[in-house]
Amino acid sequence: MQPVLNIQDVRDVERALDAEGVSLSELMYRAGVAASHEVRDLNDDGLVTVFVGTGNNGGDGWVAAADLLRHGVPVRVVTPVEASAIPSALARAAAEDALRQGVEALVKPTPEQVYELLGQSGTVLDAIFGTGFHGEPGDPYSWWIDAINASGVSVVAVDVPSGLSAQSGHAAGACVSADVTVTMIALKPGLVSDQGRDACGSIVVAPLAEQTERLAVGADPLAFRTDLEDYLDVLDTPSSSVDKFTRGSVLVVGGSSRFPGAAMMAARAAARAGAGYVTLAVPSPIAPIVQMQMVEIPVVALPSLEDGTISPRAADLVRRLASKRSATLVGPGMRATSGTANVVTKLLEADIPLVIDADGLNCLAHMAGGHLDAAPQLLRRRCPVVLTPHRGELGRLVGCSDNMPDSLASCIEAARSIVWEVGGRELCVVAKGPATACVGVEVALLPKPGPAALATAGSGDVLAGIMASLLAQGLADGDAIENLPLVAALACEVHAYAGSIAAERYGSRGVMAGDVIEAIGLASDTLAEHIMFPDAAFAD
Repeated sequence: MQPVLNIQDVRDVERALDAEGVSLSELMYRAGVAASHEVRDLNDDGLVTVFVGTGNNGGDGWVAAADLLRHGVPVRVVTPVEASAIPSALARAAAEDALRQGVEALVKPTPEQVYELLGQSGTVLDAIFGTGFHGEPGDPYSWWIDAINASGVSVVAVDVPSGLSAQSGHAAGACVSADVTVTMIALKPGLVSDQGRDACGSIVVAPLAEQTERLAVGADPLAFRTDLEDYLDVLDTPSSSVDKFTRGSVLVVGGSSRFPGAAMMAARAAARAGAGYVTLAVPSPIAPIVQMQMVEIPVVALPSLEDGTISPRAADLVRRLASKRSATLVGPGMRATSGTANVVTKLLEADIPLVIDADGLNCLAHMAGGHLDAAPQLLRRRCPVVLTPHRGELGRLVGCSDNMPDSLASCIEAARSIVWEVGGRELCVVAKGPATACVGVEVALLPKPGPAALATAGSGDVLAGIMASLLAQGLADGDAIENLPLVAALACEVHAYAGSIAAERYGSRGVMAGDVIEAIGLASDTLAEHIMFPDAAFAD
């Protein structure tokens, strides 16, 4: 697992390294050399143009320029000020040293000079802004960034693409689009979510010192990004000695006359993800239609209201059905009604493993008065419960519906406000977004995110079905689900890889939720193979 640190935590690690004998100037030198190494791997003997700012990130760029020159690579530095005018003492010393070594600099260039230089360049090293940047770039940086992006030249960014917030993953204005980002010390949340996913390209972590991993883990990371081998502890051992009962059973409760498809997709996804027996419970008006389309999955008709939603009277029947299943998913397509609230309440009162999604979450938010983080008693139970909110639903759960969490870091903090109040290992909040976080009381995990093709209606219902299926299979195998976030993260990985397979078949804009469902089985098998045999080739 790779630690993901908030920006302040990165600064704390830098100070800790300084206290252990690795000075800030030494860190700057090592950062510049690391950037130079990545440029040399990418550059095809062409001119390297280094764009620097006036802070320590610019100092990294000056060090990289000097190292490139020592390796025989032609290099020019574009700088907004003379070296003597650089306000950062460390960066100023790095610039003056690079100039003494023969690095050529273009000071306060005109647009014509920049465009001409880019036309001669094979690679750009972006060292304008570092991890402390926020807001919108001003001149000349904004037009530098536009020129870099328009040039078509390969770009290596130092620590973070200039213009991107390394904390939030948002860019208020111009932002460098990099092919490679060499980030120092550890991953930052903004690099792996939101606009950071497009801006960063491939991410290389340069630890800079042998003590870094220990200090980064000790800094209480915001989250950990998972590697495939991390799933070994929760992956089923392949066996031919199975039947439909030993592979776990899932009950999906959902649907309404207005949204019949959501529950159907969730149930099909649960079956495709490996559950041996899946049952779907829907309002009685749509039960015949649903059953005609789902010949492999038994459908139970629930008492309903005139508007085609589940009646409050259905709660006892749902609870009885759930008591006979390994896990239950509630919420897809139900609508936020009194019937949904009754069903969710009954299921929470029982010792039944649960996944709560969609309108089940909206009813949970209402039951908690809009502050689930202030009503932990609703979720204190002995059996696992997984909540799967997107950002809007998460905002409603923690009283921020008008100012919903808008970044990976804020989503993790909102999820933690719920999990830490409940205080048990039985709860996991899967905060869905451009990067999804699986948040438990002890750790937050970041599974590999899926492609943009997953941004389609029904995709969340598919993930919920996979989540319930893996939960059911883990419990059926006798596992204690010691690490619920890891099980949830594996479900996200399966969903993501199924999305990638579907995108290859139908194109990045042509994928529908049903296409993802059809790829789940292949995605599960492929992931399992590469988790158990990590040396096999695997497409990122």
